[in-house]
Parts: sequence; C-alpha cells; structure tokens
Amino acid sequence: MTSRGRSGSRERWAYAPYLLPGLLLFTAVIGVPFLMNIGASFTDWTGVGTPEWIGLGNYRELARDEQFWASFGHNALIIVGMAVVPTMIGLVLASVLTDLIGRHFGARTASVLRACIYLPQVLPIVIAGVVWSWLLAPEDGAVNALLDAVGLGSLAHDWLGDPATALWSVIAVMVWIQIGFPLVIFMSGLQRVDPSLYEAAEIDGASWTRRFWHITIPQIRPEIFVVLLWTTIAALKAFAHIFVLTKGGPG
Repeated sequence: MTSRGRSGSRERWAYAPYLLPGLLLFTAVIGVPFLMNIGASFTDWTGVGTPEWIGLGNYRELARDEQFWASFGHNALIIVGMAVVPTMIGLVLASVLTDLIGRHFGARTASVLRACIYLPQVLPIVIAGVVWSWLLAPEDGAVNALLDAVGLGSLAHDWLGDPATALWSVIAVMVWIQIGFPLVIFMSGLQRVDPSLYEAAEIDGASWTRRFWHITIPQIRPEIFVVLLWTTIAALKAFAHIFVLTKGGPG
C-alpha cells in the first residue's frame, strides 16, 4: 500500500469516534426495537406474560384480513397522491417557471408565482383542513355552489361524506398542500443548470417538451430522488390531513 493510501485510510478512521455516538443512539432507539418487533411478530403475545411461538401464524391471518388489504390499498393511493403526483406536477411547474416564465417575463415574476404555489406548505395542517372542509361542505360549500352556478348542480354532493369520493377529495387536498415542496426543491436544483444548455437547445429548434425531457430531468435527478423520499415519508405519516377533513372517514 502506498503512503497516500495509508494516509487516506487513517483519515477515514479518524472520523469513527465522532460517528460512534450517533451509531449507538441509532442502534438503541431504532435498530434494537425493530429487531424486537420482528421477533414478536412470530409469537402470540399481548404485551404481558410469556410469548408463545406461532411461527408465520400472524402473517397468514394478516393475508386473509380484508380490512388490512383495504387499508393497504388506501395507503398506496395516499402515497401516490402525496408523493408521485406532487413530484410530477412540481417538476413540470418548476421547469415552466424557470425555462419559460423566468426567461421571458423575468425572475421576479417566477419568484412571485413560486411563493404563491408554496403558500399552502406554510399553512398549519389544521387550518388548511378546516378551510377545505368548509369549501367541500355538502350544504353551503363553495365547490357545490360553483357547480350549481355553472349548471352542473347534478354533480354536487357530500364530497367528504360519500365513501366513493371521500378518499379522492382528501388526496386532492393533499396534492394542493404538498405541491409547493417539490416546486421549491426543483427550482433550486435548476439554478445550478447552465442556462447555455437551454439557449443552445432553443437555437437548435428544440421545443419546451424536448428541453424538459433531455435537459431538465437528467440535470436534477438527485433532487427528484430526495423529493420522492421525503414526500413518501410524509405520506406514511399522513394522519392529521385525514382526521381534520373527515374525522376518520365515512363509515
């Protein structure tokens, strides 16, 4: 091994004492409880007394539980609604604000529009949920009133009280709340993209769509991964949105 290799190895190990406290804390708070939960899943145990080993019995019972699969499907839709959809819309909006509006109408206009779209992110979830529950109210809600005003009164109904539309209404509100986060992250990522790439592509006759697919997306792949990770974690913890809007859901 060369002297440079030995020096690099010593430098890497020099950071170990600083990482050790965090590693021990992670092991104690997350690692050990996680392994204990896995072990408990193979037993029949109520939390008191001696656990009785039953192997895969709990998993077989879970696989036959219709309520579990219904809940699993709802969670999958919520993940799509809070992670995939806002990421896609935020990516398109970030590209439009940066590549079109920012270049043709000025960075100030793009910044104002970005702030307006990001505003739902800074609202407390309870306030946003209460406001949307008023808007979607069956009797005097603004959504039903608007449908009546444009001659579509037959579509007006209890959006949050009907099992057929409650989940989709909640997902729509979640998209509205969540969309500002991907937009800001993607616009920040686009700031490091060389503007000459867009200018050269435009001179060559590339449309906005081609610039979006061949320049924007490849250049901000790290930001796309980060946004999908964070929004997926947020979707798995989405309790307040649903409770404030539906008080637990119809039925």
